Amino acid sequence: IALYGLATFGFWMAVMTPVIVTMALKVNQLAPDSKESTLAWVLGIGAFVAMIANPVAGLFSDRTRSRFGMRRPWLVGGALLGLAGLTMVAISPSVWLLMIGWAIAQLAYNAVLAALMALMPDQIPESQRGAVGGLLGMCMPAGILAGVYVAQEASSLAQMFLLPAGLFTVFVLLLCASLRDRMAPAQGPEALSLSGFARSFLISPRGARDFLWAFVSRFMLLLGIATLMTYQVFYMLDKLGVSTEAVPDMMFRSTLVSSITIVLSSLVSGWLSDRSGRRKAFVLIAALIYAAGLLVIGVAHDFQGLLLGVGVCGLGQGMYVAVDLALVTEVLPNPDEAAKDLGLFNLA
Repeated sequence: IALYGLATFGFWMAVMTPVIVTMALKVNQLAPDSKESTLAWVLGIGAFVAMIANPVAGLFSDRTRSRFGMRRPWLVGGALLGLAGLTMVAISPSVWLLMIGWAIAQLAYNAVLAALMALMPDQIPESQRGAVGGLLGMCMPAGILAGVYVAQEASSLAQMFLLPAGLFTVFVLLLCASLRDRMAPAQGPEALSLSGFARSFLISPRGARDFLWAFVSRFMLLLGIATLMTYQVFYMLDKLGVSTEAVPDMMFRSTLVSSITIVLSSLVSGWLSDRSGRRKAFVLIAALIYAAGLLVIGVAHDFQGLLLGVGVCGLGQGMYVAVDLALVTEVLPNPDEAAKDLGLFNLA
């Protein structure tokens, strides 16, 4: 569990540092006159690739017959390919190469995410999933904070991309070195036709109603989270008048406030969820708190107002991430295809 948490921490450090800080700075460097729309295109194309890669990689992970296990090949291969993609992003001299590199990184890292999430139903009993979910929820803000700190201390923009990705690769290798990976049955599944491949991603609303509600709830909350994360740098530059040089320091302070509230809320909420045996109530309360935080940010006029709103959002986000993975693993349409179904869940 400790190494699982460390790898998850590294994943968010590698993936979210570009989204929150470094990609905006790179785009501002390459296309300063159209930075908002260019950033939207770069991140949007990456998100589209991620939407496809996550469930498809999950499906093939569930069907992997390897002496190294079902998840380990996807964890190691994805981490190495993601590092290559971010290297391309870091040295890219044009927006087009930047888009291609980010698409490669998203393809690879979402294959890793499918395998990482599948470790929860593979390895963790239901009675511990709230607590472990709280730990994993804590890893996201901690990883983001560490990534922003690295960006603040790095001596070049290239280092801001590559140091978090390199650390994540090391953490994945440590996890895979000790993981007692799930082994697929000796008798493999039937060959997958093109039509069977397409049908495998269809979820019946009647047979998986709870799973679909969990998907909708994640989509709506992450819409708010993504809005805040993606445009906070431009908010500081254009609304608060922060200089480009001061952005990494301001983002570190903002991320520190967010991380503290997420960690505290996540650990307490995960423990309470396991103790009470309830998940849905925490999701509802989390959404209301996060909405309140965005409202505070919307009416803020200075950096202190932004920090207050970010802190409130952190309370809601921490409560949600502590229980959402535990909740969805208990309503999977087919537990034998956990990586594929969790990959569909990640489409949100």
